[in-house]
Amino acid sequence: MVSPSSQEVFIQGITHDGKTFRPSDWAERLAGVMSQFRPGGAQPGSHLSYSPWCIPTTLNGVKCVVVHRDLRDFEPMAWDFVLNFARDNHLQVADACLLPDTPPSKR
Repeated sequence: MVSPSSQEVFIQGITHDGKTFRPSDWAERLAGVMSQFRPGGAQPGSHLSYSPWCIPTTLNGVKCVVVHRDLRDFEPMAWDFVLNFARDNHLQVADACLLPDTPPSKR
């Protein structure tokens, strides 16, 4: 279940039974499909970069896709697509808010 107050949803490359999801580039593939959904809509060449609303990353050694709630507001069917992808593949989903990195001089 996705909390209405969180700003991001993390789709983790770990199934509910603890197995690593395959193929290993699933996060990049999913984010690539979602690249057209972005602030201002698709532009020429926008398929060459990830949408700021759907970013592949690795957290603690686990492949993830961070999906921002703005995607739901912009295109509800795209939001449903990514959540259904997670559900259909039995992937773990966590609500969170990704914090920006603190520069080394500020730590």
